[in-house]
Amino acid sequence: MKPLVILSFFVVGLSYTTTYADAAENYGEDIIIINKKINKLAYINSQNKMYIFSVATGKAKDLTPVGEFRIVNKVIDRPYYKKNIPGGVPENPLGRRWLGLNVYGTPGNTYAIHGNNNESSIGKYVTAGCIRMNNNEIEWLFGKVKSNTKVWIVDSNETFEKMAANRFLEKGCFTVQK
Repeated sequence: MKPLVILSFFVVGLSYTTTYADAAENYGEDIIIINKKINKLAYINSQNKMYIFSVATGKAKDLTPVGEFRIVNKVIDRPYYKKNIPGGVPENPLGRRWLGLNVYGTPGNTYAIHGNNNESSIGKYVTAGCIRMNNNEIEWLFGKVKSNTKVWIVDSNETFEKMAANRFLEKGCFTVQK
């Protein structure tokens, strides 16, 4: 059953892929865009593909900050210090992967993109400010991104394609292929 679930994840993940000509290559780096309005995360990699995932964000509009940040640390099985829950256990609300963000000058220990212990929370406004993903999806993303990857958090009615196109058009290098 487990191989079928993993295969299904990759088939579904590939169905949410958009190919770009020259975008990431000319831009020079992977990027993550999180849209709080629709609770979705887009990862655009250097192979010019976009992967879109559902996420959970702040239960109040101002809890998940808007802005441009960077991944400043990557942690496997981070403990949940607030309640003294060790990393890697099913009760840990941070899941098994943590991508720490430099929000408000923090060293990546306050805000993050991370897993969870309640998969039904994904797609909802329930967090204290972090961005929660399904565990299998954050583990996949964790393996793809590097420290210093740029993360935009927005609250927008624009599509990911339009946001990325506008950004890349500023640099004169974005073309969408369907």
